[in-house]
Amino acid sequence: MAQTWDPEAYARNGAFVHGMAGGVLEWLAAQPGERILDLGCGDGQLSARIAATGAKVTGVDASPQMVATARARGVSADEASAESLPYPDQSFDAVFSNAVLHWVRDQDAMLAEVHRVLEPGGRFVAEMGGHGNIAAIRIALSAVLARWDLAGDSNYYPTPDEYAQRLRRHGFEVREIALIPRPTPLAEKGMAGWLRTFRVGALESLPEAARESVIEQTVVLLAPVLRDGNGNWTADYVRLRLIAIA
Repeated sequence: MAQTWDPEAYARNGAFVHGMAGGVLEWLAAQPGERILDLGCGDGQLSARIAATGAKVTGVDASPQMVATARARGVSADEASAESLPYPDQSFDAVFSNAVLHWVRDQDAMLAEVHRVLEPGGRFVAEMGGHGNIAAIRIALSAVLARWDLAGDSNYYPTPDEYAQRLRRHGFEVREIALIPRPTPLAEKGMAGWLRTFRVGALESLPEAARESVIEQTVVLLAPVLRDGNGNWTADYVRLRLIAIA
């Protein structure tokens, strides 16, 4: 099932995505004049932060709505899939990606493209969902969706060893790769807001009349483990962060 993105809902319920990206931005260490591709730039907030260093940033995203929002923010952004990038060989000194790679269906095609557009010696710096990411959420949503024969999550959350091997097969030297547990507080809409933002594809596969019930049932299952006594929700995020050299 395809995921669609609503920039306004993303801004309300997904602000933590760019708000907690400081670590991977430090690993990128963008320099003035560098040509950097922000792969899966979304609404362009991180692209703009990178550009503020003096780097020459290009954003790319498969969502036309997100590309339009990034452009409105002043980011130079293109609409394209990660598996088929619209750039000549060796166009960039670095490729950056945050919270995107686990959505990519064909990991091998994507990595081949990243390697192709990087200068020899260029770096690929990324953070994505890692092994164990949102484990409780996945189990609860899958249990509720099972009666409709739908899966709750088709994303890819690899271990460091697994992804390092994949990177090496595509010609990368892995400099650093780490799994980082990151319990993540959610916005005031809590788990219901998270599901409406990040599992739109699953919800839109349901009969419209069933969607709110699925959200409510999933929230009930998750409340004992992800909601505290004051009603605050924390998602069980685990991130995989990497630096690899072409």
